Amino acid sequence: MNIPHSSLPRVVIIGGGFAGIALAKKLKNKKVQVVLLDKHNYHTFQPLLYQVATGGLEAGSIAYPIRKVIQEYDDFYFRLTNVQEIDTKNQKVIAEIGELNYDYLVIATGSKTNYFGNKEIERNSMAMKTIPQSLNIRSLILENFEQAVLTKDVSEQNSLINFVLVGGGPTGVELAGALAEMKKAILQKDYPDLDIAKMEINLIQSGDRILNTMSEASSEAAEKFLISLGVKIWKNVRVTNYDGRTITTNSDLTFDTATVIWTAGVQGALVAGLDGKSLVEKVARIKVNEYSQVHGYQNIFAIGDIASMVSAAYPEGHPMMAQPALQQGEVLGTNIIRLLKKEPLEAFEYNDKGSMATIGRNKAVVDLPKYHFNGVFAWFVWMFVHLFSLIGFKNKAVVFLNWVYNYIRFDREGRLIIRPFKKKSFTTFTSDEV
Repeated sequence: MNIPHSSLPRVVIIGGGFAGIALAKKLKNKKVQVVLLDKHNYHTFQPLLYQVATGGLEAGSIAYPIRKVIQEYDDFYFRLTNVQEIDTKNQKVIAEIGELNYDYLVIATGSKTNYFGNKEIERNSMAMKTIPQSLNIRSLILENFEQAVLTKDVSEQNSLINFVLVGGGPTGVELAGALAEMKKAILQKDYPDLDIAKMEINLIQSGDRILNTMSEASSEAAEKFLISLGVKIWKNVRVTNYDGRTITTNSDLTFDTATVIWTAGVQGALVAGLDGKSLVEKVARIKVNEYSQVHGYQNIFAIGDIASMVSAAYPEGHPMMAQPALQQGEVLGTNIIRLLKKEPLEAFEYNDKGSMATIGRNKAVVDLPKYHFNGVFAWFVWMFVHLFSLIGFKNKAVVFLNWVYNYIRFDREGRLIIRPFKKKSFTTFTSDEV
């Protein structure tokens, strides 16, 4: 990997997400050599991926170059690569571009979409965990409408403009709200020769309420907001299969749709090489203690979504969200310095600052430790928190200006098919249908 030799201990971080970047910042100009590895050369602000998918923001607004984050850090290196395996016996990382020895290894690989073993759903549905995936969704949505104006087959047309979101968590709820607003204010202008009233947005939730990790009050408020926007919510319904055309469920309910966006679950993005005893197989997370040390290893750590730190308060590990990742990264940075100084380590305690979700224009729900509120004020709180959580002044300014413009004009100018996406399983129209 062409990393210079150093007399300082080498810390290798796998992953440039919230946890990895928080740790990198904490180790800035400390007495360690740090090497950060990631398969992308940018950090993604994942909470706003749904806005990229629905044309509200361009991808560059929520991405920030990793090299720019670390450009003023001493003895700090970034390498663009995909890590294939960890050789714990010889203390080295094996990647596509070569091998690298470590003194301390931090796994911060985040999470990926969980299809619960259903390969057909995985093959035919759309995921939204990365910027490329969000751009694919944006292209597919717009391409569906372009194809819908070409076909005379009513059932085909309805399938193209029927959208199904599986999973009633924050991602599914926010995406449903954004699509509903596109239907209300934009698509009817762009496609006057289509009956946009026939467009359906279906949100399927396997449990008895959406946003089930938030308070019941917020869940109920979010459901009312979505219904007012025309979203159809199906609760206690579990999707069993999707063949590219038809969704089947655990009941008699079926959906004919060309687009399924799967937001029903996540699992850890594991790297091969760790002892199986250190893994939680059900959710593919890595067992760690209160110091983020991986079970069975002294110098290997895991933080963020990939880490399962079980405690009395969190018997299944901390939620796979940005705040635990950020806080774990900061505490681990402190503990690595303590290790080098042979000082006692600081146990991690999660400070739950609350959770929130936006449903659309002037509609959001916020849960704070002692307060729950929704509506316009919650929407402004959501915007403020997300805006100032972005990395880089330019990104903050661009997102803010986009939001102001979109609010005033009730528009989303990012509805561009920059990178066409074609579903292989979808029927190609013949010249007879044009």
